[in-house]
Amino acid sequence: MHVVHVASEVFPYSRSGGLGDVLGALPAEQARAGAEVTVVSPWYATLSGTVSEVWRGELNELPGDVSEVRVAEERRDGVRYVFIGLAPFDRPGLYHEDDVYRFSMFGRAVLPVLARLGLRPTILHGHDWQAALVVALASLAQLRTVFTIHNLQYQGKWNMHEGRAWTALPHHAYSIDGLEYYGEVNLMKGGLNFAHQVTTVSPTYAQEITTLQYGEGLEGLLTRLSIEGRLSGIINGLDQERWNPRTDPDIPAFSDLKGKQAATTALRQEFGLDEAPILATVSRLAEQKGMDILIEALPELVKDWNVVVLGGGDPLLTAALVGWAQHPRVAFAQGMNEPLSHRIYAGAHAFAMPSRFEPCGLSQMIAMRYGTLPVVRETGGLVDTVPHDVGFHFREATPTALAIACNAALNTPPADWARRTEQAMSLDFSWSGPAQQYLKLYGRTTGH
Repeated sequence: MHVVHVASEVFPYSRSGGLGDVLGALPAEQARAGAEVTVVSPWYATLSGTVSEVWRGELNELPGDVSEVRVAEERRDGVRYVFIGLAPFDRPGLYHEDDVYRFSMFGRAVLPVLARLGLRPTILHGHDWQAALVVALASLAQLRTVFTIHNLQYQGKWNMHEGRAWTALPHHAYSIDGLEYYGEVNLMKGGLNFAHQVTTVSPTYAQEITTLQYGEGLEGLLTRLSIEGRLSGIINGLDQERWNPRTDPDIPAFSDLKGKQAATTALRQEFGLDEAPILATVSRLAEQKGMDILIEALPELVKDWNVVVLGGGDPLLTAALVGWAQHPRVAFAQGMNEPLSHRIYAGAHAFAMPSRFEPCGLSQMIAMRYGTLPVVRETGGLVDTVPHDVGFHFREATPTALAIACNAALNTPPADWARRTEQAMSLDFSWSGPAQQYLKLYGRTTGH
Protein backbone atom coordinates (compact mmCIF):
# COMPACT_ATOMS: atom_id res chain seq x y z
CA MET A 1 0.00 0.00 0.00
CA HIS A 2 1.33 3.40 -1.00
CA VAL A 3 0.03 6.17 1.25
CA VAL A 4 0.48 9.79 0.15
CA HIS A 5 -0.06 12.40 2.86
CA VAL A 6 -0.63 16.01 1.77
CA ALA A 7 -0.31 18.76 4.38
CA SER A 8 0.68 22.40 4.74
CA GLU A 9 3.39 21.65 7.29
CA VAL A 10 5.55 18.79 8.47
CA PHE A 11 8.03 18.73 11.35
CA PRO A 12 10.99 19.29 11.30
CA TYR A 13 10.84 21.09 7.93
CA SER A 14 7.92 23.43 8.66
CA ARG A 15 5.76 23.77 11.74
CA SER A 16 3.35 26.17 13.40
CA GLY A 17 1.55 23.74 15.69
CA GLY A 18 0.07 20.29 16.13
CA LEU A 19 -0.52 19.61 12.43
CA GLY A 20 3.22 19.74 11.77
CA ASP A 21 3.85 17.41 14.71
CA VAL A 22 1.36 14.86 13.39
CA LEU A 23 2.96 14.83 9.93
CA GLY A 24 6.36 14.53 11.56
CA ALA A 25 5.42 11.31 13.35
CA LEU A 26 2.48 9.45 11.77
CA PRO A 27 4.08 8.78 8.35
CA ALA A 28 7.23 7.32 9.92
CA GLU A 29 5.14 5.03 12.13
CA GLN A 30 3.17 3.84 9.10
CA ALA A 31 6.43 3.17 7.26
CA ARG A 32 7.63 1.09 10.22
CA ALA A 33 4.38 -0.87 9.93
CA GLY A 34 5.28 -1.79 6.34
CA ALA A 35 3.50 0.83 4.22
CA GLU A 36 5.16 2.81 1.44
CA VAL A 37 4.70 6.42 2.55
CA THR A 38 5.17 9.75 0.79
CA VAL A 39 4.52 13.17 2.32
CA VAL A 40 3.86 16.17 0.03
CA SER A 41 4.10 19.71 1.38
CA PRO A 42 4.95 23.20 0.08
CA TRP A 43 8.58 24.20 -0.43
CA TYR A 44 8.51 27.32 1.71
CA ALA A 45 11.23 29.96 1.42
CA THR A 46 11.87 29.36 5.13
CA LEU A 47 11.87 25.55 4.92
CA SER A 48 14.14 24.10 7.59
CA GLY A 49 16.86 21.59 6.78
CA THR A 50 18.53 20.79 3.49
CA VAL A 51 16.52 19.23 0.66
CA SER A 52 17.69 18.33 -2.85
CA GLU A 53 15.98 19.55 -5.99
CA VAL A 54 14.95 16.63 -8.20
CA TRP A 55 12.80 18.25 -10.88
CA ARG A 56 12.11 21.68 -12.34
CA GLY A 57 9.72 22.56 -15.12
CA GLU A 58 6.32 23.94 -16.07
CA LEU A 59 2.93 22.41 -15.33
CA ASN A 60 0.18 22.95 -17.85
CA GLU A 61 -2.33 22.39 -15.06
CA LEU A 62 -1.38 25.75 -13.48
CA PRO A 63 -1.96 29.34 -14.70
CA GLY A 64 0.94 30.74 -16.71
CA ASP A 65 2.17 33.14 -14.03
CA VAL A 66 2.69 30.29 -11.52
CA SER A 67 3.31 27.39 -13.88
CA GLU A 68 7.04 27.10 -13.10
CA VAL A 69 7.53 24.45 -10.43
CA ARG A 70 10.51 23.22 -8.46
CA VAL A 71 10.39 19.88 -6.65
CA ALA A 72 12.71 18.74 -3.87
CA GLU A 73 12.97 15.47 -2.00
CA GLU A 74 14.43 13.96 1.10
CA ARG A 75 14.16 10.47 2.51
CA ARG A 76 14.25 9.89 6.25
CA ASP A 77 12.82 7.33 8.66
CA GLY A 78 11.60 5.26 5.72
CA VAL A 79 9.46 8.12 4.37
CA ARG A 80 9.81 10.02 1.09
CA TYR A 81 9.25 13.76 1.63
CA VAL A 82 8.37 15.77 -1.49
CA PHE A 83 8.34 19.58 -1.43
CA ILE A 84 6.67 21.58 -4.19
CA GLY A 85 8.06 25.05 -4.83
CA LEU A 86 5.76 27.65 -6.36
CA ALA A 87 6.10 31.41 -6.69
CA PRO A 88 3.31 32.19 -4.15
CA PHE A 89 5.31 30.35 -1.48
CA ASP A 90 8.54 32.24 -2.13
CA ARG A 91 8.19 34.52 0.90
CA PRO A 92 8.94 34.29 4.63
CA GLY A 93 6.59 32.41 6.92
CA LEU A 94 4.02 29.67 6.37
CA TYR A 95 0.66 31.39 6.28
CA HIS A 96 -0.60 34.65 4.76
CA GLU A 97 -3.84 36.47 3.96
CA ASP A 98 -3.95 35.09 0.40
CA ASP A 99 -3.70 31.46 1.50
CA VAL A 100 -6.84 30.33 -0.34
CA TYR A 101 -5.10 31.35 -3.57
CA ARG A 102 -1.72 29.93 -2.52
CA PHE A 103 -3.02 26.54 -1.45
CA SER A 104 -5.30 26.33 -4.48
CA MET A 105 -2.19 26.57 -6.66
CA PHE A 106 -0.43 24.03 -4.46
CA GLY A 107 -3.44 21.70 -4.58
CA ARG A 108 -3.56 21.82 -8.37
CA ALA A 109 0.16 20.98 -8.55
CA VAL A 110 0.20 17.89 -6.30
CA LEU A 111 -1.19 15.20 -8.60
CA PRO A 112 0.79 16.33 -11.70
CA VAL A 113 4.01 16.38 -9.63
CA LEU A 114 3.32 12.88 -8.29
CA ALA A 115 2.78 11.71 -11.87
CA ARG A 116 6.07 13.23 -13.03
CA LEU A 117 7.86 11.49 -10.20
CA GLY A 118 6.25 8.19 -11.16
CA LEU A 119 4.29 7.96 -7.90
CA ARG A 120 0.80 6.45 -7.89
CA PRO A 121 -0.83 6.37 -4.46
CA THR A 122 -3.09 3.59 -3.28
CA ILE A 123 -4.73 6.20 -1.11
CA LEU A 124 -4.32 9.96 -0.73
CA HIS A 125 -4.68 11.36 2.78
CA GLY A 126 -5.23 15.11 2.96
CA HIS A 127 -4.95 17.14 6.15
CA ASP A 128 -7.05 20.24 6.91
CA TRP A 129 -8.45 22.77 4.47
CA GLN A 130 -5.09 23.52 2.82
CA ALA A 131 -5.16 19.98 1.37
CA ALA A 132 -8.90 19.86 0.67
CA LEU A 133 -8.60 20.76 -3.02
CA VAL A 134 -6.11 17.92 -3.50
CA VAL A 135 -8.64 15.52 -1.95
CA ALA A 136 -11.38 16.76 -4.30
CA LEU A 137 -9.16 16.48 -7.37
CA ALA A 138 -7.91 13.03 -6.36
CA SER A 139 -11.45 11.75 -5.77
CA LEU A 140 -12.54 13.07 -9.16
CA ALA A 141 -9.53 11.26 -10.67
CA GLN A 142 -10.80 7.99 -9.15
CA LEU A 143 -8.20 7.85 -6.38
CA ARG A 144 -9.39 6.74 -2.96
CA THR A 145 -9.13 9.48 -0.36
CA VAL A 146 -9.18 10.19 3.36
CA PHE A 147 -9.55 13.73 4.67
CA THR A 148 -8.63 14.63 8.25
CA ILE A 149 -10.03 17.63 10.11
CA HIS A 150 -7.40 18.92 12.53
CA ASN A 151 -9.35 22.10 13.29
CA LEU A 152 -12.77 22.79 11.79
CA GLN A 153 -12.62 26.48 12.67
CA TYR A 154 -10.35 27.19 9.70
CA GLN A 155 -12.08 26.36 6.41
CA GLY A 156 -10.48 28.23 3.51
CA LYS A 157 -13.36 30.46 2.38
CA TRP A 158 -13.25 32.95 -0.48
CA ASN A 159 -15.58 34.72 -2.88
CA MET A 160 -16.97 32.48 -5.59
CA HIS A 161 -15.74 34.54 -8.56
CA GLU A 162 -12.03 34.39 -7.72
CA GLY A 163 -12.15 31.10 -5.85
CA ARG A 164 -13.76 29.30 -8.74
CA ALA A 165 -11.05 30.50 -11.12
CA TRP A 166 -8.31 29.44 -8.70
CA THR A 167 -9.62 25.95 -7.94
CA ALA A 168 -10.48 25.05 -11.58
CA LEU A 169 -12.83 22.19 -10.70
CA PRO A 170 -15.63 20.93 -12.93
CA HIS A 171 -18.87 22.95 -12.95
CA HIS A 172 -20.79 20.47 -10.76
CA ALA A 173 -18.24 20.84 -7.95
CA TYR A 174 -19.49 24.33 -7.12
CA SER A 175 -22.93 23.17 -6.01
CA ILE A 176 -24.23 22.85 -2.46
CA ASP A 177 -22.97 19.24 -2.56
CA GLY A 178 -19.48 20.46 -3.39
CA LEU A 179 -17.59 23.62 -2.39
CA GLU A 180 -20.45 26.14 -2.36
CA TYR A 181 -21.16 27.70 1.03
CA TYR A 182 -23.59 30.65 1.18
CA GLY A 183 -22.37 31.89 -2.19
CA GLU A 184 -18.69 31.44 -1.37
CA VAL A 185 -16.09 28.79 -2.10
CA ASN A 186 -15.36 26.74 1.02
CA LEU A 187 -12.41 24.39 0.53
CA MET A 188 -12.99 22.51 3.79
CA LYS A 189 -16.53 21.74 2.71
CA GLY A 190 -15.24 20.48 -0.62
CA GLY A 191 -12.83 18.12 1.12
CA LEU A 192 -15.64 16.79 3.30
CA ASN A 193 -18.00 16.26 0.37
CA PHE A 194 -15.51 14.59 -1.97
CA ALA A 195 -13.50 12.43 0.47
CA HIS A 196 -14.36 8.77 0.72
CA GLN A 197 -13.68 8.84 4.46
CA VAL A 198 -13.39 11.77 6.88
CA THR A 199 -11.60 11.59 10.20
CA THR A 200 -10.99 13.94 13.08
CA VAL A 201 -8.13 13.75 15.56
CA SER A 202 -10.17 12.43 18.48
CA PRO A 203 -13.40 10.42 18.85
CA THR A 204 -15.06 13.03 21.08
CA TYR A 205 -14.34 15.83 18.60
CA ALA A 206 -15.89 13.69 15.84
CA GLN A 207 -19.10 13.67 17.88
CA GLU A 208 -18.91 17.34 18.90
CA ILE A 209 -18.63 18.71 15.37
CA THR A 210 -22.02 17.26 14.44
CA THR A 211 -23.59 19.75 16.91
CA LEU A 212 -24.47 23.41 16.48
CA GLN A 213 -22.02 24.43 19.22
CA TYR A 214 -18.94 22.94 17.55
CA GLY A 215 -19.94 22.40 13.91
CA GLU A 216 -18.77 25.81 12.62
CA GLY A 217 -21.69 25.97 10.19
CA LEU A 218 -20.99 22.51 8.73
CA GLU A 219 -22.80 20.44 11.39
CA GLY A 220 -25.52 19.35 8.95
CA LEU A 221 -23.02 17.96 6.46
CA LEU A 222 -21.00 16.32 9.23
CA THR A 223 -24.10 14.73 10.72
CA ARG A 224 -24.89 13.24 7.31
CA LEU A 225 -21.34 11.90 6.99
CA SER A 226 -21.64 10.35 10.44
CA ILE A 227 -24.94 8.67 9.56
CA GLU A 228 -23.38 7.36 6.34
CA GLY A 229 -20.46 5.86 8.28
CA ARG A 230 -17.96 8.23 6.65
CA LEU A 231 -16.94 10.17 9.79
CA SER A 232 -14.79 8.79 12.59
CA GLY A 233 -12.23 9.94 15.13
CA ILE A 234 -8.70 8.61 15.63
CA ILE A 235 -6.76 10.11 18.50
CA ASN A 236 -3.38 11.59 17.69
CA GLY A 237 -0.28 9.99 19.06
CA LEU A 238 2.84 11.61 20.46
CA ASP A 239 6.45 11.36 19.37
CA GLN A 240 7.63 9.66 22.54
CA GLU A 241 11.30 9.86 21.62
CA ARG A 242 11.20 13.61 21.08
CA TRP A 243 9.21 14.01 24.31
CA ASN A 244 11.02 11.70 26.72
CA PRO A 245 12.05 12.98 30.18
CA ARG A 246 14.55 10.14 30.49
CA THR A 247 16.60 11.26 27.50
CA ASP A 248 15.58 14.90 26.92
CA PRO A 249 18.77 16.99 26.44
CA ASP A 250 16.97 20.23 27.36
CA ILE A 251 16.22 19.24 30.97
CA PRO A 252 17.77 17.45 33.95
CA ALA A 253 16.74 13.95 32.85
CA PHE A 254 14.45 12.04 35.19
CA SER A 255 12.24 8.97 35.35
CA ASP A 256 10.23 9.50 38.54
CA LEU A 257 8.75 12.16 40.81
CA LYS A 258 11.92 12.44 42.87
CA GLY A 259 14.01 13.10 39.79
CA LYS A 260 11.48 15.64 38.54
CA GLN A 261 12.27 17.88 41.52
CA ALA A 262 15.53 18.97 39.88
CA ALA A 263 13.60 20.17 36.80
CA THR A 264 11.19 22.06 39.06
CA THR A 265 14.06 23.70 40.93
CA ALA A 266 15.67 24.72 37.65
CA LEU A 267 12.41 26.26 36.39
CA ARG A 268 11.99 28.22 39.63
CA GLN A 269 15.49 29.61 39.28
CA GLU A 270 15.05 30.46 35.59
CA PHE A 271 11.99 32.63 36.27
CA GLY A 272 12.74 33.74 39.84
CA LEU A 273 9.68 32.00 41.30
CA ASP A 274 8.93 31.41 44.97
CA GLU A 275 8.15 28.04 46.57
CA ALA A 276 4.46 27.96 45.58
CA PRO A 277 3.54 25.15 43.15
CA ILE A 278 3.86 25.93 39.45
CA LEU A 279 0.90 25.97 37.07
CA ALA A 280 2.02 26.27 33.44
CA THR A 281 0.71 26.43 29.92
CA VAL A 282 2.39 26.32 26.50
CA SER A 283 -0.11 27.49 23.94
CA ARG A 284 -1.19 29.69 21.10
CA LEU A 285 -2.65 32.79 22.70
CA ALA A 286 -6.17 32.45 21.32
CA GLU A 287 -9.71 32.35 22.62
CA GLN A 288 -10.05 28.81 21.29
CA LYS A 289 -7.36 27.80 23.76
CA GLY A 290 -9.16 29.62 26.58
CA MET A 291 -6.23 31.91 27.26
CA ASP A 292 -8.63 34.73 28.12
CA ILE A 293 -10.17 32.41 30.71
CA LEU A 294 -6.76 31.76 32.23
CA ILE A 295 -5.95 35.48 32.32
CA GLU A 296 -9.27 36.31 33.99
CA ALA A 297 -8.58 33.60 36.59
CA LEU A 298 -5.11 34.95 37.47
CA PRO A 299 -6.24 37.11 40.41
CA GLU A 300 -7.45 33.93 42.10
CA LEU A 301 -4.70 31.62 40.86
CA VAL A 302 -1.75 33.72 42.02
CA LYS A 303 -2.93 33.41 45.61
CA ASP A 304 -1.65 29.83 45.65
CA TRP A 305 0.26 29.21 42.39
CA ASN A 306 3.13 30.49 40.37
CA VAL A 307 1.87 30.73 36.78
CA VAL A 308 4.21 30.28 33.79
CA VAL A 309 2.96 30.94 30.24
CA LEU A 310 4.82 30.39 26.98
CA GLY A 311 3.11 31.38 23.75
CA GLY A 312 2.27 33.94 21.12
CA GLY A 313 -0.73 35.05 19.10
CA ASP A 314 -3.55 37.44 19.90
CA PRO A 315 -2.10 40.92 20.56
CA LEU A 316 -4.65 41.74 23.27
CA LEU A 317 -3.97 38.51 25.17
CA THR A 318 -0.24 39.09 24.72
CA ALA A 319 -0.52 42.60 26.14
CA ALA A 320 -2.51 41.34 29.12
CA LEU A 321 0.15 38.74 29.91
CA VAL A 322 2.95 41.28 29.51
CA GLY A 323 1.18 43.34 32.14
CA TRP A 324 0.64 40.39 34.45
CA ALA A 325 4.31 39.42 34.14
CA GLN A 326 5.08 42.32 36.50
CA HIS A 327 3.53 40.19 39.25
CA PRO A 328 6.15 38.13 41.13
CA ARG A 329 4.15 34.93 40.66
CA VAL A 330 3.53 35.29 36.91
CA ALA A 331 6.15 34.56 34.25
CA PHE A 332 5.45 35.11 30.56
CA ALA A 333 7.75 34.17 27.67
CA GLN A 334 6.45 35.47 24.36
CA GLY A 335 6.63 33.41 21.16
CA MET A 336 7.47 29.76 20.72
CA ASN A 337 10.73 28.39 22.10
CA GLU A 338 11.05 24.62 21.92
CA PRO A 339 13.89 24.11 24.46
CA LEU A 340 12.05 26.36 26.92
CA SER A 341 8.82 24.45 26.35
CA HIS A 342 10.62 21.24 27.37
CA ARG A 343 11.83 22.91 30.57
CA ILE A 344 8.33 24.14 31.36
CA TYR A 345 6.66 20.76 30.75
CA ALA A 346 9.30 19.12 32.95
CA GLY A 347 9.39 21.63 35.79
CA ALA A 348 5.73 22.52 36.32
CA HIS A 349 3.49 20.69 38.77
CA ALA A 350 0.24 21.19 36.83
CA PHE A 351 -0.63 22.18 33.27
CA ALA A 352 -3.70 24.30 32.43
CA MET A 353 -5.73 23.76 29.24
CA PRO A 354 -9.00 25.70 29.53
CA SER A 355 -9.80 25.19 25.84
CA ARG A 356 -13.21 26.17 24.48
CA PHE A 357 -12.71 23.33 22.03
CA GLU A 358 -9.75 21.04 21.43
CA PRO A 359 -9.78 18.69 18.43
CA CYS A 360 -7.05 16.60 20.05
CA GLY A 361 -4.30 18.53 21.77
CA LEU A 362 -0.75 17.32 22.31
CA SER A 363 0.22 19.49 25.26
CA GLN A 364 -1.77 17.45 27.77
CA MET A 365 -0.05 14.27 26.58
CA ILE A 366 3.39 15.86 26.75
CA ALA A 367 2.65 17.21 30.22
CA MET A 368 1.65 13.78 31.52
CA ARG A 369 4.73 12.23 29.93
CA TYR A 370 6.77 14.62 32.09
CA GLY A 371 4.76 13.97 35.26
CA THR A 372 2.91 17.29 35.08
CA LEU A 373 -0.79 16.82 35.81
CA PRO A 374 -3.25 18.45 33.37
CA VAL A 375 -6.12 20.68 34.47
CA VAL A 376 -8.43 20.48 31.45
CA ARG A 377 -11.84 21.50 30.26
CA GLU A 378 -13.96 18.53 29.24
CA THR A 379 -13.93 18.84 25.47
CA GLY A 380 -12.60 17.01 22.42
CA GLY A 381 -9.32 15.16 22.75
CA LEU A 382 -8.86 16.33 26.34
CA VAL A 383 -11.72 14.02 27.33
CA ASP A 384 -10.20 11.14 25.38
CA THR A 385 -6.63 11.42 26.70
CA VAL A 386 -6.73 12.68 30.31
CA PRO A 387 -8.02 10.00 32.72
CA HIS A 388 -10.08 11.35 35.62
CA ASP A 389 -7.82 9.59 38.11
CA VAL A 390 -4.76 11.35 36.63
CA GLY A 391 -5.75 14.90 35.69
CA PHE A 392 -8.38 17.37 36.88
CA HIS A 393 -11.44 18.15 34.75
CA PHE A 394 -13.94 21.01 34.64
CA ARG A 395 -16.93 21.59 32.36
CA GLU A 396 -17.77 25.28 32.12
CA ALA A 397 -15.51 27.55 30.08
CA THR A 398 -15.25 30.10 32.88
CA PRO A 399 -12.48 31.51 35.12
CA THR A 400 -14.36 30.27 38.18
CA ALA A 401 -14.53 26.68 36.92
CA LEU A 402 -10.81 26.74 36.09
CA ALA A 403 -9.93 28.14 39.51
CA ILE A 404 -12.04 25.50 41.28
CA ALA A 405 -10.29 22.71 39.33
CA CYS A 406 -6.88 24.19 40.13
CA ASN A 407 -7.90 24.36 43.78
CA ALA A 408 -8.85 20.69 43.67
CA ALA A 409 -5.39 19.93 42.31
CA LEU A 410 -3.79 22.06 45.02
CA ASN A 411 -5.64 20.16 47.76
CA THR A 412 -4.77 16.70 46.46
CA PRO A 413 -3.03 14.68 49.21
CA PRO A 414 0.70 14.08 48.51
CA ALA A 415 0.29 10.30 48.26
CA ASP A 416 -2.51 10.67 45.68
CA TRP A 417 -0.47 13.27 43.77
CA ALA A 418 2.47 10.86 43.61
CA ARG A 419 0.18 8.06 42.39
CA ARG A 420 -1.34 10.31 39.72
CA THR A 421 2.13 11.39 38.58
CA GLU A 422 3.42 7.83 38.31
CA GLN A 423 0.33 6.78 36.37
CA ALA A 424 0.65 9.79 34.07
CA MET A 425 4.26 8.96 33.21
CA SER A 426 3.34 5.33 32.45
CA LEU A 427 0.60 6.11 29.90
CA ASP A 428 1.23 5.02 26.31
CA PHE A 429 0.69 7.82 23.81
CA SER A 430 2.78 6.30 21.04
CA TRP A 431 1.78 6.52 17.39
CA SER A 432 1.73 2.74 16.88
CA GLY A 433 -1.96 2.35 17.77
CA PRO A 434 -3.26 5.34 15.77
CA ALA A 435 -1.05 4.40 12.79
CA GLN A 436 -2.58 0.94 12.71
CA GLN A 437 -6.09 2.42 12.93
CA TYR A 438 -5.39 4.62 9.91
CA LEU A 439 -3.95 1.68 7.97
CA LYS A 440 -7.09 -0.35 8.71
CA LEU A 441 -9.23 2.59 7.57
CA TYR A 442 -7.20 2.81 4.35
CA GLY A 443 -7.76 -0.90 3.82
CA ARG A 444 -11.52 -0.57 4.24
CA THR A 445 -11.55 2.47 1.94
CA THR A 446 -9.53 0.85 -0.85
CA GLY A 447 -10.63 -2.76 -0.44
CA HIS A 448 -7.00 -3.82 0.08
